[in-house]
Amino acid sequence: MSDQPTLDLSPADPGDGLGLAGYAQRAYLEYALSVVKGRALPDVCDGLKPVQRRILYAMDRMGLGYSGPNRNVAAKPVKSARVVGDVLGRFHPHGDQSAYDALVRLAQDFNQRYPLIDGQGNFGSRDGDGAAAMRYTEARLSRITGLLLDEIDEGTVDFMPNYDGSTQEPRQLPARLPFALLNGASGIAVGLATEIPSHNLREIADACVALIKSPKLTEDELLAIVPGPDYPGGGQIISSSADIADAYRTGRGSLKVRARWKIEDLARSQWQLIVTELPPGVSTQKVLEEIEEITNPKVKTGKKALSAEQVQLKATLLAVLDGVRDESSKDAPVRIVIEPKTGKVPQQELITTLLAHTSLETSAPINLTMVGLDGKPVQKSLRLMLEEWIAFRQTTITRRSQHRLNKVLDRIHILEGRQTVLLNIDEVIAIIRAADEPKAALIARFNLSDRQAEDILEIRLRQLARLEAIKIEQELKELREEQGKLEDILANPNSLRRLMVKEIEADAKTFADARRTLIQAEKKAVAEVRVVDEPVTVVVSEKGWVRARNGHGHEAGSFAFKAGDALYGTFECRTVDMLIVFGSNGRLYSVAVSQLPGARGDGQPITTLIDLESGTQPLYYFAGPANAVLLLASSSGYGFLAAVEHMTARNKGGKAFITLGEGDQLCRPSHAAFTSGSQPLVPATHVCCASTGGRILTFEIGELKLMANGGRGLMLIDLEPKDTLAGAAAYTRSIRIEGIGRGGKEREESLEIRSLNNARAARGRKGKAADLGFKPARITRVE
Repeated sequence: MSDQPTLDLSPADPGDGLGLAGYAQRAYLEYALSVVKGRALPDVCDGLKPVQRRILYAMDRMGLGYSGPNRNVAAKPVKSARVVGDVLGRFHPHGDQSAYDALVRLAQDFNQRYPLIDGQGNFGSRDGDGAAAMRYTEARLSRITGLLLDEIDEGTVDFMPNYDGSTQEPRQLPARLPFALLNGASGIAVGLATEIPSHNLREIADACVALIKSPKLTEDELLAIVPGPDYPGGGQIISSSADIADAYRTGRGSLKVRARWKIEDLARSQWQLIVTELPPGVSTQKVLEEIEEITNPKVKTGKKALSAEQVQLKATLLAVLDGVRDESSKDAPVRIVIEPKTGKVPQQELITTLLAHTSLETSAPINLTMVGLDGKPVQKSLRLMLEEWIAFRQTTITRRSQHRLNKVLDRIHILEGRQTVLLNIDEVIAIIRAADEPKAALIARFNLSDRQAEDILEIRLRQLARLEAIKIEQELKELREEQGKLEDILANPNSLRRLMVKEIEADAKTFADARRTLIQAEKKAVAEVRVVDEPVTVVVSEKGWVRARNGHGHEAGSFAFKAGDALYGTFECRTVDMLIVFGSNGRLYSVAVSQLPGARGDGQPITTLIDLESGTQPLYYFAGPANAVLLLASSSGYGFLAAVEHMTARNKGGKAFITLGEGDQLCRPSHAAFTSGSQPLVPATHVCCASTGGRILTFEIGELKLMANGGRGLMLIDLEPKDTLAGAAAYTRSIRIEGIGRGGKEREESLEIRSLNNARAARGRKGKAADLGFKPARITRVE
């Protein structure tokens, strides 16, 4: 996070109070920082948000963790309401429901890869069912939570006053493993958000060990140890290793995750598809609702009937699907049974259709934003997260060792004093019996410290036995050996690193489990709509009604239109081609020819097949194959070449393609050629431009660029002031110019190549004035 801006809070007049603008700015920044650090983002050290940390610490102080010499004795669970009450009363003065929701999430095994709370009762389901009320459920700490809390009383972390100063709470928990990566986190703050996926404990532990042993570990070596997230619900990551590596390197990305399934063979060559694992954030209920929405679609708001896309999608799914049911249970958390239409339906076809149209395949975001060691919320890379946690763990071990060393030295000091007493026991007893101030007398006689003299005066008589001397000697020997080890850890960085590695490996051996999420790169599922490739004629009216008639060679006069409407044009193409619609704002829209209504009736308005922007009108149309090349121009005299495949939009909202200046208008597109020789049409060799002022310019088509991303293009003709481009057409032998003559009469003139050659010049020139006798309005290619 960047440094906070310096605020000028001084008022304009020194006699006034704080300026309102300055106060508002300061108050908002304080609020934003409070939300970021105090609620929404986890800490890189222990991977917890403040409310989660307070819940775990309060439960530990309530004795709800594991006890015994090996932390193997579980505490009896208590009512969740009791835990929430203690958390609110001592550490977290907020709503009880928000605290309980946080507690519930820590106990849900479908949300947490390694649940930190062992919940008893109804703690919700992945289908969105909420947990039972806190008065019904019970909770205690899970065993793995000991990795967060076992060292809390060993001087490892700093404590701070709680909200009312009545007690202390830890700033972080002394995590023995990086829980920020193990369980992940999700949250939204002011201007920041986080989405950290969960990971496998064994892999993260191995990565930490590798970085401790070799700080210069390469990115490739690190990613070989941590290949990707490991989600609680399993699933399969199908993104490439390069995509995963890029997300980990930058701290932000998106991974493609799909469900996992198996095929169950039934009698009489029948089979059924069983989904057993789902992507993160996807529930069985959601998948069933999506399938229901596709197979039983509803008319969208503002529409009178189902769209062609809805009808086609319904037919596609029902052609391969017979039924679906949820058989999930306690023994099988996810079991969605999908039955094919018949046993002869190709298995891969059913699977691909479902993956393409439901959440069985979805995207899982990665946003590694958290509060770092410096206390600032920053988006970090995977390597930086591990390095910061290693630095934190090194600090906690150092503080733990120093804390233990202080206790060992204190105990040695006490035992050395007791040794002196046992060697001179008769004299000590005599001094205590005779002296008025025995403490001072002992200190003076045996050169003891105040601490040692106080311990001797409080010693029990039975501790003066001869066997006690032997025990003291043994304990002193053990303590001095421990003192040497602790001093070596504190003085020798290599010893500290060896201890870190040993503890991480021991914890990994205790708590590691197998990876749940399969990582195997696959192509994104795309539903292929099977369309019979056959000839068809697309008919478009002046008012934008479209339809398609089978075959070619139809007479234009054979098509009827609504009253007041007329023919715009016909396009002989094939059912696998696209219809391109040119909007008045330069935006292009595309509709598959196979989705156009049949020739019975007047067709369907194009506006029902695309989503036009407000104030935009469809101006021109073209239907043809993906390799068809069009000449596109604007009234300002600029233009370029583009293929239909570049104009095709992914959605009904179209795509911005032609850049129009203020006052510019789009000219009618002209079919120029094909990008391959698969069609018999001879490609155009020249371009003819005609201005509204009657000037004509022709030049070779090779002077233009093929622009895949669209734009403004190159200057076609140098226009006179107040003159505009009437149109541009690609041609080989002849063109037709249409316009309005005297008296408003429509006129047209055909120009052959001999006449056009008289206006030949380089692109961008002014051209030659033509004596047409009318004002050009449109230019088209004849052949």
